[in-house]
Amino acid sequence: MLSDHIVITGGRAVARSFAKINLTLDVIGRRENGYHDIEMIMQSVSLFDLVLVDKTPGGINISTNLRFLPNNKKNIAYLAAQEFFNETGIGGGCRIMIHKNIPVSAGLAGGSGNAAAVLCALDMLYNTDLGKDKLCEIGLRLGADVPFCILGGTYLAEGIGERLSPLPSLPKCPILLVKPPINISTAAIYEAIDSAQINSHPDNAAMAAALKSGSVAQVSGLLSNVMGVVTETMHPVIRGIKEKMLKNGALGAEMSGSGPTVFGIFPDFQTAKASHDSFAYQFKDVFIVAPHQ
Repeated sequence: MLSDHIVITGGRAVARSFAKINLTLDVIGRRENGYHDIEMIMQSVSLFDLVLVDKTPGGINISTNLRFLPNNKKNIAYLAAQEFFNETGIGGGCRIMIHKNIPVSAGLAGGSGNAAAVLCALDMLYNTDLGKDKLCEIGLRLGADVPFCILGGTYLAEGIGERLSPLPSLPKCPILLVKPPINISTAAIYEAIDSAQINSHPDNAAMAAALKSGSVAQVSGLLSNVMGVVTETMHPVIRGIKEKMLKNGALGAEMSGSGPTVFGIFPDFQTAKASHDSFAYQFKDVFIVAPHQ
């Protein structure tokens, strides 16, 4: 759980909010309210943002190391603090400082992770002891990925992402992340996928069995994301990155979330590093990470 990675020093909480990748992602259907039912298997990885939360007498103040990020209610971390104080009725406040390492709008749940970190940090700072179920309930009001980010690790997510079932972690292996410099509208991808022809769906049962077996090769062979049908058509660079990773020796490669980040699972660090270097001259956001529990 994310709170296991939070350190309290006086009135300050120091948290790490971890990125995620989608080993699988399937869109099952659309509800009348516009939300989509999904089935996906998510895995936390070791890339993280640093989130500092200080207790203050009142109000919510937020700052980041990126000038273009909002420091008001347009930031999900701000909304997380607001939801916490509304839920608990506490009259205090907080100052939130976020150092972003996870690329923004990348399909890696960076913002959702920040919101999860703020909720868990405030719960610890104010000794409210809400428990993981209540924290996840609050988190779901903020976004479908927030409950997963609160729990962390490896989970099958169903419904709109709120029904979470734990799975064995992807075994230790090098994972290469490459984010091309394009912006993806998740809402637009979901809208387009309603009319897209999807000929192949993830086998989540097989992926769960592969995770249980501890076989990195089996997991790599089952990577699947139906959103790629739409996103890769709009942005062929994504398909190009996947193909290059496979040529570079990846056991499997797939897009995370609605994109545009592509991840590849490699058999060893040397092969992953060689692939990393082949991308680093072209793209700014290139990382070698590992599964995280």
